Amino acid sequence: MKDQPLGHVFYCAGLTGDYLQRAPDTVEAHVSLLVRVLQSSTWDSLVYLSSTRLYDGLSAGVRAEETTLLPVAPQVPRHLFDLTKLTGESLCHVLGQGRARVARLASVYDSLHDANGFLPALLRQVAQAPRGATVTVDSSPQVARDYIHLPDVLRALVDIAQRGTQSVYNVATGENVCNDELAQLVGRLAGRALAFRSDQVPAAPAVVDISRLQHEFGWRPARVETVIGPWLRDMAQAS
Repeated sequence: MKDQPLGHVFYCAGLTGDYLQRAPDTVEAHVSLLVRVLQSSTWDSLVYLSSTRLYDGLSAGVRAEETTLLPVAPQVPRHLFDLTKLTGESLCHVLGQGRARVARLASVYDSLHDANGFLPALLRQVAQAPRGATVTVDSSPQVARDYIHLPDVLRALVDIAQRGTQSVYNVATGENVCNDELAQLVGRLAGRALAFRSDQVPAAPAVVDISRLQHEFGWRPARVETVIGPWLRDMAQAS
């Protein structure tokens, strides 16, 4: 890789759901491979894809800015993800020569056909059920996420690579959507009901601050209802 011309690099390597079971691979993807890329002298810019999951340990409802101090503990297995991502971010700052930037992504989705992700899997369940049916979901109505549509993410990444002035950017909608809100959308637009297996009430997540993207690039990401609403209406008409 050394001296190979790489141009503008979007560093997407990473693990999510199985990062603990594959701890060595997690370190390789989040840290070791990144070092080798950064040490190549022939890239023009690099955007390292990190995650807003780094904010999971913050107090409920806190506004999570890029400069917010993050609570991590090496003895907590869950924090292997956070610590390796943060190490990758730090390497970008130390070795990036001012040309490497970090994009902390929220829960990215594209369509019903995504291989991974809670929202695409839920929508596939809804699409496969007949109108008037009840779809059982292995989650709680109180679980909330910030869902960001892939086309918006791609626009943000290009802007960050070509015109970014800050070292870290949150790439999110800035709005958490709980499962109960999704259930109301599904019922109103697709004519199906959602029944949740769990009644657990998790701590409310932090609210991701997106003011940097807004101020620099006029960031206006699509709300989840705007994107999935037409899909749900199509399901209602097809059933």
